[in-house]
Amino acid sequence: MISTADLYDEHGDALASLPVQLRDFGGVRAFSGPVRTVRCHEDNALVKAVTLTPGLGSVLVVDGGGSLRSALMGDLIAEAAVEHGWAGAIVYGAIRDSVAIGGLQLGVKALGTNPRKSPKAGAGAVDEAVEIGGVVFRPGAMVYADEDGVLVER
Repeated sequence: MISTADLYDEHGDALASLPVQLRDFGGVRAFSGPVRTVRCHEDNALVKAVTLTPGLGSVLVVDGGGSLRSALMGDLIAEAAVEHGWAGAIVYGAIRDSVAIGGLQLGVKALGTNPRKSPKAGAGAVDEAVEIGGVVFRPGAMVYADEDGVLVER
């Protein structure tokens, strides 16, 4: 995969650069694919439901509102994502089971960790445009992630 820095040099403002500083947790550091989205707040039921569907190389962008009070992804959800063909997940919130996730062939970026599991009421939305750090992630747009950051097609 071409680096995000080289992609930006080649395509410039056709790509939006996420200014939010995320940490790498997955066993894959560079990943890309079409965007799928989940918007949820401290409730990972929709994240789990979506990762149980065929990923087809997509990247799940989870807008958790930046909350670090509970994890939106753990090892079981990450394992389901691997089994169903997801390329990665970008979580604007917390994850847990970070050591186990680090051993999976999945790209995972998140704000941080929290061992507290989230409620599972199913509140939120799937496959709607979400805005994180002033950058809009639209379902179907290509997203590129590596150690330098995240780029998405405008």
